[in-house]
Amino acid sequence: MKIGIEQIGFAIPNMYLSMDDLAAARGVDPNKFKIGIGQDEQAVPPLSQDPVTLGVNAALEWFKPEMRDQIGLLIFGTESSIDESKATAMYAKRLLGIHDWCRCFEAKEACYGATAGLMTAYDFIKNHPDQKAIIFGADIARYGLDTPGEVTQGAGGIAMLVSADPKIMEIEPTSTPFCDDVMDFWRPQYFDTAIVNGHYSTEQYLRFFKNAWNRHKETTGLKIEDYVAFCYHLPFMKQGLKALRLILPEASEAQQTLLQKHFDESAAYSRRVGNIYTASIYLSLISLLDHANDLKAGDRIGMFSYGSGAASEFFTGKLLPNYQDYLRPEAHKEIFEQRRRLTVPEYEEQFKQTLPHDASDFDIDVTNDPAPVVLTGLKDKQRIYDRRK
Repeated sequence: MKIGIEQIGFAIPNMYLSMDDLAAARGVDPNKFKIGIGQDEQAVPPLSQDPVTLGVNAALEWFKPEMRDQIGLLIFGTESSIDESKATAMYAKRLLGIHDWCRCFEAKEACYGATAGLMTAYDFIKNHPDQKAIIFGADIARYGLDTPGEVTQGAGGIAMLVSADPKIMEIEPTSTPFCDDVMDFWRPQYFDTAIVNGHYSTEQYLRFFKNAWNRHKETTGLKIEDYVAFCYHLPFMKQGLKALRLILPEASEAQQTLLQKHFDESAAYSRRVGNIYTASIYLSLISLLDHANDLKAGDRIGMFSYGSGAASEFFTGKLLPNYQDYLRPEAHKEIFEQRRRLTVPEYEEQFKQTLPHDASDFDIDVTNDPAPVVLTGLKDKQRIYDRRK
């Protein structure tokens, strides 16, 4: 039985900031951001978008009403959760109209949460092949204005349908997790922005990848020549590139060129969106599939998921026949083309807008947000969502 990704989509806010503009405002060379970090643009969320809306809007790219009664598992991976108790999965279930006999919960381990959901879905489908699972990953990355992490902010979400009838990619059964308790990135409950030990986090990311990669080779017998591409969690492009460069010497010169080409294609969307935490690695996969015109059925893709704190997993997938029929590159191109470019003052004003932290009611102006699902405000200490028809 094959288990894997039947459908996958993403959603981003309709506003962005150019790194050229940010560099000029901060008085730095644009190449520090565009080459040194690997970021060209950054998604900027309005108040009407949060992890719930970003995840559900990603699912609406492929979701059909007839799927509602097929879903047996719904997992929402996020590290910017909106509630200390109630799972984001419950809102997503209601907004999609999923039946009540579905197992729903939220997964958290920094940027690894969506992968934890995917691996759980694999085991679920193995035991319930007649059912399907929806896995979400959605986050808003905030580090503050004029801070070292400002350039790596972002917002977005992904949603994938996992089943025993995959159309895009079969997930292979052997994966390699590697976890260790490290303090490279965390956010206490009393903080609105994360605490980041940047250089240390990069060191840990590379250590985790090297350990997972080497053990995966030992346990599976696979070598670098068995892969056509690698997708990485991309908090910023340069971090994934450093990981790729660790293993490129294992490949022939021709394969090194191919792997570098495919990495650039996998990073294309992230360069224009920024860090979206749990969704990042899957945005990398979508970007690769949308941009690479030389992939074919049976090609193996290596996937490295990393969540600070820290948890990681290296797993693999094989592309399926006619997988291109289930992609939407033109629709994704339109998403980027329709975004509005903010000036730096507009971006800073938008960043300062936050939901109230007290119990007061609050209305959000959604006039300029065209997304199908929006957050319209707070009432009686509850978030109010609207799924537009």
